[in-house]
Parts: sequence; C-alpha cells; structure tokens
Amino acid sequence: MAYANIVDSNNNVIDLYYQDCGQGPTVVLIHGWPLSHRMWEYQVNALTEAGYRCIAYDRRGFGDSEKPWDGYDYDTLADDLEGLLEHLDLTDATLVGFSMGGGEVARYLGRHGSRRIRSAVLIGAVPPYMLKTDDNPEGVDQSIFDDMLANVKKDRPGFLGGFGKLFVNHDGRAPTLSDELLAYNQSIANFASPRATQECIKAFGLTDFRQDLESIDVPTLVIHGDDDQIVPLANSGQRSADMIKNARLEIVRDGPHGLNFTHAQELNALLIDFLKQGR
Repeated sequence: MAYANIVDSNNNVIDLYYQDCGQGPTVVLIHGWPLSHRMWEYQVNALTEAGYRCIAYDRRGFGDSEKPWDGYDYDTLADDLEGLLEHLDLTDATLVGFSMGGGEVARYLGRHGSRRIRSAVLIGAVPPYMLKTDDNPEGVDQSIFDDMLANVKKDRPGFLGGFGKLFVNHDGRAPTLSDELLAYNQSIANFASPRATQECIKAFGLTDFRQDLESIDVPTLVIHGDDDQIVPLANSGQRSADMIKNARLEIVRDGPHGLNFTHAQELNALLIDFLKQGR
C-alpha cells in the first residue's frame, strides 16, 4: 500500500493512502463524502485504458488514510492535497473532485493556485455555497445539516443506509444498482472515522467557495445530474459554471448524485473527451 506522509499546518504528520495506476497524463481523483478512493473504480478502469495515469487518494479520516481527531476544514484538506502533489512531484495534472471533493478542488486552486494544475473537473460538487444566507438565498437551510449531523450521531450506519439509496435515486428514478453494490458502498462509509464523518458535514455544508471559484484560471468542466437529490443542479453545478471563467457545463439527463455508478459510461466519456481536448 502506498502512503504519503503529509505535515499539516499544526506540524502533525498524517499518512494519506493513495492508489497510483496507469501511465500518461495525470488525473487526480478526489472522492465524495462519506466514501473513499474505492468509489472511482469504474472511472479508473476507463481512464487507465484510455492512456491516463490515475491518482486516487483517501482524504484524512476516510478509507485507508490516517484518522486524526481534527483537521476536517477545507483549508487543511486543501493543504493535504498540496502535500500529496508535492510528495508525488506532480505537475500538469487534472484535478477531478466529486461532491465534497469538488470543494477541495475549488479551495486548492483558490489557496495554492494552478502552478501544478492543467485543468479541473467538478462532478456533482458542493460549490459554490450550500448554506442559505442573506447573500446566498439559493442555498439550503441550516436545519438540513443540523438534522444530518444529529442522525449521524444517533445511528450512523442507519443514516448511511438511507443516504446511500438517495445517493443513487434507488427508487426507480435512475438505473437500479444491485443490492450488493449498495451494501459495498455502505461498508466503505461505515468504516470511515465517525469523527470525520460528522465534521465533514459541517465543512461541506458551511464553507463558502465563491471567491475560490472566481479565482480559478484553468480550463474547467462541470458535470452534474439534473435529478441530483443530494446536491441539486440549480443550487450548485449551474451556479459554479456561471462563476468560473470559461467553464463548460455538461448536464447528465436523469442523473442522480452518484452518477459515477449509475451513469458511469456517460461520465467516463465526458471525462475522456475533456482530457483529450486539453491536450
């Protein structure tokens, strides 16, 4: 197993697990909450076969990475990503962030710039700002995140089971996934750090990425399902595409939040087309 030793802003050494496979231009895959690098299985297969090198890592607290008590704010998570890129000495890379991971892409580019980055992709991503405030009326009520946090604290596996079904619109509204795949995804989520699972709700629910998006200066693809019940298109993907200079928006028809599973072939084609155009 491959690990990068990251020294964070508090001088704590954090071991981040990463998978490094394939050869060619580099794509860094950043997973959503509450999963791990394993969510990218069907994208890694397609990208490596198309001639790309894939780096898929687990953020702190999730998957096979170290699970410290603190450090689940987006500044720290973006610094972790910078540490990984430095460890691997990556340049000319494309960052691909799904859901919560899209926040890491935005905050990384806003905080560290594009010195190492060729392009970016946001998939079902939480930017620009999920919380409803006076200057962000398109957001959602604080009560939504409060309820999520309360339910995770009360019965985390139970909450994650229902969330996993909503993740892929497992009610006949999207292509049906097998019970085995749903169970597999829940097992990934179950073994994340309970503390990280809780703290990241606060991070993706309350973080404002609007200034980060406005600073992005690399070609950016925004992909979003029009039937996303977790991070609705109108509140997020559409607005992000409007804020990022020269961004390209691709809407996946009938796509739920977890379109990496339900619409894998369509998503993979969009990714590969974007990567080829960038070359």
